Amino acid sequence: MNTPMPAQVRRIAHLDMDAFYASVELLRYPELRGRPLVIGASGKHEPVVQADGSRHFAKISDYVGRGVITTATYEARALGASSGMGIMKAAKLAPDAFLLPVHFDAYRHYSRLFKNAVAGVASKIEDRGIDEIYIDLTDEEGDTLSLAKRIKSAVREATGLSCSISVTPNKLLAKIGSDLEKPDGLTILGYDDIPTRIWPLPVRKVNGIGPKATEKLSAIGIATIGELARSDPAFLQEHFGARYAAWLIEVANGIDNREVVTSSEPQSISRETTFERDLHARRDRQALTEIFTSLCSQLADDIRRKGYTSRNIGIKLRFDDFQILTRNVTLSNPTADAAVILGAARECLKRMPLQRPLRLLGVRAGALDKMPAYEGDIQQRQGELFVAGKP
Repeated sequence: MNTPMPAQVRRIAHLDMDAFYASVELLRYPELRGRPLVIGASGKHEPVVQADGSRHFAKISDYVGRGVITTATYEARALGASSGMGIMKAAKLAPDAFLLPVHFDAYRHYSRLFKNAVAGVASKIEDRGIDEIYIDLTDEEGDTLSLAKRIKSAVREATGLSCSISVTPNKLLAKIGSDLEKPDGLTILGYDDIPTRIWPLPVRKVNGIGPKATEKLSAIGIATIGELARSDPAFLQEHFGARYAAWLIEVANGIDNREVVTSSEPQSISRETTFERDLHARRDRQALTEIFTSLCSQLADDIRRKGYTSRNIGIKLRFDDFQILTRNVTLSNPTADAAVILGAARECLKRMPLQRPLRLLGVRAGALDKMPAYEGDIQQRQGELFVAGKP
């Protein structure tokens, strides 16, 4: 089944920075260019300057802990290392890969630089995160190829980094297209290109078809986007329901009428950390208290910096068996005060079972209201949050 194409053909671009965190690190450590490199360790894995001025870098084969890879260079990816993979697991695939800690302040700085550079070429930009944006080029003067080249050049000049960009009639195709020719790619697709460029791809390349849907589609004999596009809608409805089946047919045929949204409000802001080793509420009380307090302080800073207050504070725990539990509390008054956030998070913690060791701890602020910056900081009220298995 082929869904009719929209009458208006737009020019929508998706720009994705290439291996962004790793590329920023390579600006600082150019001697690692062309070498397998993963990012995701703690600060203790900073390079060490030798007596002769050279730098010694840690390797993932020497790593011991629970950390996961945040990103990896393409050389490391070719060896099997990938984002979200445990560093120790990656060490078995790429033992000679180098290891660096994350530097989020640097990544945010370069994120601002590349977005400002794009804004000098095009006005309609949708921010999708630290390393990617959508751009509506429909009303911009100039041919599509020239505009895409100008954007790539502006990003390179402002940051020294490469990006991959795809210009297509909609956001769905642009997102897929920006990944087709990485790194430093430039892809222009029209509806006529869907059968040759899009349909041979696996269904997981469609943003919104996750691992579970991919597995379910595979079980009924659908592996590629083209096979999905040619599927009987009634057959899909039997397995996915009418609404999701209709959406699957649309996206498989390259249909997406979403606009580029130039401003949006976040639903929540969160901070979390995965521990190097499992921590227990009784044995590691002091360490957990300090981490918990720091997360609340960082969350309050994030809220104030972005100009919000929150009415709902929550916490997230992941235990050693990977079970995840969350709790939240609604406040009577909105806040961006770190002490209030800490107090609310403690109330959530009291409702958590703390007998098992913890792998991850996180705090979240939801029900956000846009407000002027609010001053406040954590007072001296840490106390002992984790006592004998209870907060």
